[in-house]
Amino acid sequence: MPIVLHLPKGDLPRRTPLLEAVAQAVALVCIDDRVSPGGPWHEPYAAWLDARMRKIARRARGAHWLAAHDVPGVTVEVDGCQARAFVPGPVDEIDPRLGRLQIGGTDLERDVPGEPAEGVPVIWFDAGLEMSVGKAAAQVGHGVMLMMAGMSRTRLDSWIGDGCPVAVREAGPDRWKDLSAAVARSEPGTSAVVDAGFTEVAPGSLTVISVDC
Repeated sequence: MPIVLHLPKGDLPRRTPLLEAVAQAVALVCIDDRVSPGGPWHEPYAAWLDARMRKIARRARGAHWLAAHDVPGVTVEVDGCQARAFVPGPVDEIDPRLGRLQIGGTDLERDVPGEPAEGVPVIWFDAGLEMSVGKAAAQVGHGVMLMMAGMSRTRLDSWIGDGCPVAVREAGPDRWKDLSAAVARSEPGTSAVVDAGFTEVAPGSLTVISVDC
């Protein structure tokens, strides 16, 4: 699943709302009517679900960002920060309007967001891994999908009805220890992404932990 981050020159977005936009955009692609059987996105989406569900984040600005909107997908804006998630497909068959976009160079300064709103699920990422924004974007995309898969039908319908709100926050060592323990206990509403280790982090690393309480 390609993901494109809008990084306009001279007016860079804040890291946290950008990652929240990514998470919400991925979720909206997954629940879009067009991925349902008979829909125009169903075949590529179903094939992706049956394969290794990779996500690759790229960056764009100006005309390239505008051109990305001509490729099927969903754009989300959170606090002025925009990201777009696209209909998935084979890596070697990516639309050239996306394939020409750079993968690297997505580092942004860490920000200090406030506490997540009550009742909104949170995707926590391990501050100790020091992931680039591009890597973190892919991981929160994985995290929101695992979180959705763990929701009851009633909870999922309620969350969708609210517009799929999701918070993204960085976890320091103590909080990450507590979150990892919750995953080990298989605590309801908690799920973790275990990274394959293709980029940036060691194989088997827990990169993000989603909590829906």
